[in-house]
Amino acid sequence: MDDTIQRGPLLLLSGRANRPLAEEIGELVGKSPDSATIRDFADGEIFVRIDRNARGRDVFIIQPTASPGDNILELLLLIDAAKRASAARVTAVIPYYGYGRQDRKDQPRVAIGAKLMANLIVAAGADRVVGIDFHQHQIQGFFDIPVDHLYAAPVLVRYFREKGFDDLVVVAPDVGSAKMARGFARRLKATFAIIDKRRPRPNEAEVVNVVGEVKGRTCLIVDDMVDTGGTLTNAIRALCDRDARAVYATASHALLSGPAVDRLSSVPLEELVVTNTIDLPEERRFDKLRTLSVAGLLANAIEYIHSNESVSALFEIPDEDS
Repeated sequence: MDDTIQRGPLLLLSGRANRPLAEEIGELVGKSPDSATIRDFADGEIFVRIDRNARGRDVFIIQPTASPGDNILELLLLIDAAKRASAARVTAVIPYYGYGRQDRKDQPRVAIGAKLMANLIVAAGADRVVGIDFHQHQIQGFFDIPVDHLYAAPVLVRYFREKGFDDLVVVAPDVGSAKMARGFARRLKATFAIIDKRRPRPNEAEVVNVVGEVKGRTCLIVDDMVDTGGTLTNAIRALCDRDARAVYATASHALLSGPAVDRLSSVPLEELVVTNTIDLPEERRFDKLRTLSVAGLLANAIEYIHSNESVSALFEIPDEDS
């Protein structure tokens, strides 16, 4: 018997972390995500109930796990509720994977938060995970269930192609983002530069070197996330000090914590282009911020998985515009 028939129809659920994205995905797949009741008790404890029949259904739960920690608990409770309601399969759709930066033991007596979160999601009963731009690729190996790791790059590359820059330099703000930046440079037919930062001695000012030609050029800084904006603002200043003509920046995930908005508003940045994997409140938005939607990417992934089609095509960044 066909596996799709065994699983029954698709059921789309959403936590409260990014309702606008979930509703946009729901419109694209033709299913409302409003199928669960989620509320808080007076003491802050979270209550979750699935309001529709989930028995034998293919359940997809949309919930990024950005701060606060209640977002993770909501995801776990929704997974548990679906399994206890006899869902045939439960897929956790996690546009932003929180705790992804804690992916290794790089100093004594620290937790590996990314692995712990993976253990919790599997223990709750998830059968599959869909994510976008994990902080490190090895996080896929932390799960003992299938993981579809998607990239926001096709959405971002398409946007910058349409701008038609003919003097573009793609810049990695540090060594960790070099691989992603090289991929952007190849797809945008741009040159590549990298910012090398080092502190010669404790308590001495950081020495910044830009490796690559940026003078008189349009620069695009590429990273996977923007948190407090410190790395990005330092990179912008370094490029402007070397007479870059204009500086753009892009990142998959916009956390924009703490002083990020003030920092990015105070530097000569043309535009910061991000995706809507995280639902930003109004106080963390500013004039230079441009948000692109990944709803189409995730809707395609959900439909392909539900119909047992290959998701591999969604991993690729197209060389030419379709």
